[in-house]
Amino acid sequence: MSAVETRPARSAGDSALFDFPCDLCGSNDAAEIPEARHYTGGHPLHVCRGCGFVYVRRRRSAGAIAASWSDDLFGTKYTARIPAIIARLTFVAEMVRKEIGFEGRSVCDIGAGEGTFLDLARGMGADGFGVEPSAANGKLMAGLGIEHFTGTIEDYAGTGATRRFDVATILWTLENCQSCLGMLKAARALLKPDGHVVVATGSRILVPFKKPLHYYLGPNAPDTHAFRFSANALTRALAVAGFEVAHVNRYIDHDVLCMIAAPARAPSAAPLPADSSAAVLDFFRRWHADTVAHYADA
Repeated sequence: MSAVETRPARSAGDSALFDFPCDLCGSNDAAEIPEARHYTGGHPLHVCRGCGFVYVRRRRSAGAIAASWSDDLFGTKYTARIPAIIARLTFVAEMVRKEIGFEGRSVCDIGAGEGTFLDLARGMGADGFGVEPSAANGKLMAGLGIEHFTGTIEDYAGTGATRRFDVATILWTLENCQSCLGMLKAARALLKPDGHVVVATGSRILVPFKKPLHYYLGPNAPDTHAFRFSANALTRALAVAGFEVAHVNRYIDHDVLCMIAAPARAPSAAPLPADSSAAVLDFFRRWHADTVAHYADA
């Protein structure tokens, strides 16, 4: 989707903000989720009235968002080296190993972080390559002997690189970029004709609450978590980007939503999945009420 620049507002990174329509259906008709401001330092979060996708409307450039992760969040507020993160990455690695296999396959991890997942995949027989904006994380990957590119996926695509991979992984990263469809289409361009993309996220919309709302939304710059996926929204995003889902985990009783998809061989005539915006708004209302009622630190 193209963005329309608004008046030059400023945020973390001192970058201009842009107003975006719904990334999945293109609609400009969105409702604010009023409870979100309670947790985000007053920043709004919206749900598309057309397809029910939850997103941040005002975002900085892709480079500015990547810089926030590289300079402000990694190593201070976030690391993939804590047990909980290793556990969820191990879950995804085991799912990929079971469903499509790692042995002898090349893997490109988009938003590779400190190389934790690629190190796991290597232990299962994969040949790993990371795309990661943080130079500090690049040094960590180098220390693990993992080949990598320092920059965003947009930067990597701009190099004209022709290397193609069996698997592209986007793990807890699709929600953290400026354009989720742009990232998925970049992943598709990296794949061999019979390749697969693996997307995993912790967004849990329209399923039983897995965590209190103040652990799900937070006061960081809002566009560092610009998208929140339900199963329908992620399926739709993959379809719009030219994929068809081959495998999905049992997310109803798990904190992880993981989908493995292959490039679609032909456009599908089936209607794209969508959520009810009214149901999403009610879900957040109830989630907020339960958080306030049951968590002392909310």
